[in-house]
Amino acid sequence: MTMGIAAEHCILVLLAAGRSERFGDTDKLKQPFLGKPLAFHVVTALESVPFKARLAVCSGSDLDFGRCGYRVIHNDDPGDGMSGSVKLGVAAAREIGCAAVVIVLADMPRVTATHVYRLLEAVTGPDAVIASSNGVYPSPPAVFGADQFDALLTLEGDEGARAMVRAGRHVIAPEADLLDIDRPEDMERLRALR
Repeated sequence: MTMGIAAEHCILVLLAAGRSERFGDTDKLKQPFLGKPLAFHVVTALESVPFKARLAVCSGSDLDFGRCGYRVIHNDDPGDGMSGSVKLGVAAAREIGCAAVVIVLADMPRVTATHVYRLLEAVTGPDAVIASSNGVYPSPPAVFGADQFDALLTLEGDEGARAMVRAGRHVIAPEADLLDIDRPEDMERLRALR
């Protein structure tokens, strides 16, 4: 039985602290796309979702997530991999208090609010792990119920929460909506989708 969870009980954790190593010498999150930096597309897509709070975990970028309503958390050690950013975001969300976190990547510019609402509708309780999938591979965005926070806080390395995501429930989205920009050729694919 699907219960679902209201966005008002969830905290959005936007991960924007990656080192862009596979992208080359430039910050991929600042790459221009349709008139604004790549990272602000998911920000815009989710701005009407009434989350309890919005957190952006960043490293050296000078993108101003604060002006978009996010509390900015600095990851001083982005070399710790995605798990370090996840832990910072979840620890801050737990401090505020929430029923779940919605983890989204800043380099996924085609994520939609509709898809995030579908993830929230699939939540069945506080132990839920609901991830996105293109029908083959699970990926972020993902929702983690409060009972998963302890597990998230023990993650290590760049695997992030991949094992938890693989074992969780998956909500299918079009492959293009889950495009993750890691390399310059991904940016070319993104521009070709317009």
